[in-house]
Amino acid sequence: MRVLAAMSGGVDSAVAAARAVAAGHDVTGVHLALARNPQTYRTGARGCCTLEDSRDARRAADVIGIPFYVWDMADRFHEDVVDDFVAEYAAGRTPNPCLRCNEKIKFAAVLDRAVALGFDAVVTGHHARLGADGLLRRSVDLAKDQSYVLAVLTREQLDRSIFPLGDSTKAQVRAEAAERGLAVADKPDSHDICFIADGDTRGFLAGRLGEAPGDVVDASTGAVVGSHSGAYAYTVGQRRGLHLDRPAPDGRPRYVLSITPKTNTVTVGPAEALDVSDVHAVRPVWTGGARPDAPVECEVQLRAHGDVVPATVALDGERLHAELRRPVRGVAAGQAVVAYRPDPAGDVVLGSATITG
Repeated sequence: MRVLAAMSGGVDSAVAAARAVAAGHDVTGVHLALARNPQTYRTGARGCCTLEDSRDARRAADVIGIPFYVWDMADRFHEDVVDDFVAEYAAGRTPNPCLRCNEKIKFAAVLDRAVALGFDAVVTGHHARLGADGLLRRSVDLAKDQSYVLAVLTREQLDRSIFPLGDSTKAQVRAEAAERGLAVADKPDSHDICFIADGDTRGFLAGRLGEAPGDVVDASTGAVVGSHSGAYAYTVGQRRGLHLDRPAPDGRPRYVLSITPKTNTVTVGPAEALDVSDVHAVRPVWTGGARPDAPVECEVQLRAHGDVVPATVALDGERLHAELRRPVRGVAAGQAVVAYRPDPAGDVVLGSATITG
């Protein structure tokens, strides 16, 4: 096939491109320029959007021996990922920008352009498996598995995607990169949020949303126990950085239970008040077979690298309800609920939806 390899400048995408060539595909490499000003994004090897990353991707393409281009998608990224990130926090939700980037940029904007240019598929370095049956599965390296952030993809997008690394561990990928002479073999993984240069999410949001002082309220008594400069700086389950004026009567630590933008209130309470047994979500995407018309027994994951919990999942139009077999703490609106079917060949992604409550 004629395929487009998305090359971030890291080791995973470089090896994925090399494997696509070895598989006999006609491969072209592309790096996505996502920063309006790349020098304001992370330097070193912590991000995935810097000038250094672009140069690393180009060097890898030269070693592999494939054509290489840079596509400027900064405006689209800013609108669909950065602006969405800010708006979600302003609405009291906790977004996952990597999930949104996969959905809106890598497998929407990039794939659409690739198909328009005559490419058959897009190759990425995600750690997930896509078998001959077309089903998305977890990677063999569970510590690096990225099926959670890929579960937003539609059937049509998966049909035009190739994930060459799903059957390999990260250690094997690095060893192969070294054997191929790729300079990124020992490059550290990217982490944190690529568009927040210093890693200060609170400061990033404050610079865009401004100071908005409000009350921190105890859930059990209704008493004001502290103040904040912006409810957007908090997330459900947070314990540190609450700066409460008075301790709980029983002396136990308190956690953020909810954020209410309408009243600009952060509500805190004991850990057990975070227990959730029912999850409601919207905009379901179902790719693990025909959309079910009856409840499905499965397992769900409620945040990236979170625990897997047995559940019953039911779809009703554009809504999804998951009844958990055991309570889970710290479930935040804005994250994704991803349903999996256990399978000897690797857990199969059934579908996903965005948590609302």
